[in-house]
Amino acid sequence: MFVLTIDQAASRTSPDRIPELLALLRPVQAVLPWERSVGDEAQGVLADPADVVDAVLLCLRAGGWYVGIGVGVVEEPFPSSPREGRGSAFVAARRAVDRAKKTGDRAPLAVEGPGGHADVAAEAEGVLALLGRHVMGRSEAEWRILDLLQPGERGTQTVVARSLGISPQAVSKAAARAAWHEERTVRQAVARLLAWADRPDGVLTH
Repeated sequence: MFVLTIDQAASRTSPDRIPELLALLRPVQAVLPWERSVGDEAQGVLADPADVVDAVLLCLRAGGWYVGIGVGVVEEPFPSSPREGRGSAFVAARRAVDRAKKTGDRAPLAVEGPGGHADVAAEAEGVLALLGRHVMGRSEAEWRILDLLQPGERGTQTVVARSLGISPQAVSKAAARAAWHEERTVRQAVARLLAWADRPDGVLTH
């Protein structure tokens, strides 16, 4: 399982953004609902590593969040709230978010996993941070284009160009500049690394 602990940056000098964060993450499927855990912090428990990647990149795009990803056990039976949850994944998420606050100019995220898979967790963190750097560096103009593109759909760049009143070449250049096509593959790679870190036997089944 995966526990995400997300802390608001500069919370003492800025308005409370937790309601905004909860609305942002609502579409991301969680085993236990996203909710404020304490103060300027929110938590969610996820089962699917692809959902973890989605949630992290949403936070990085929005900006102003430290994201800690804990990989490990969530004790059953599951409680109704993450605040009542117990298990190694919660402990790992706390370590991760504390470390995410010390990443400097790098994407503010960290991944902590079981001791036997610490190297895999570190690899997942490195790839996710590299992907996050691209996401954080995109301009609003690029996002207007990227938000309309559909992965693997023929002719989508022409459709987007018409809807925005720009040329297909401009759409293509924006996608290339933002590494949008590469992002689809890298997302899958990070999800596989997270799944690997979460396997007690260290074996991936797909």
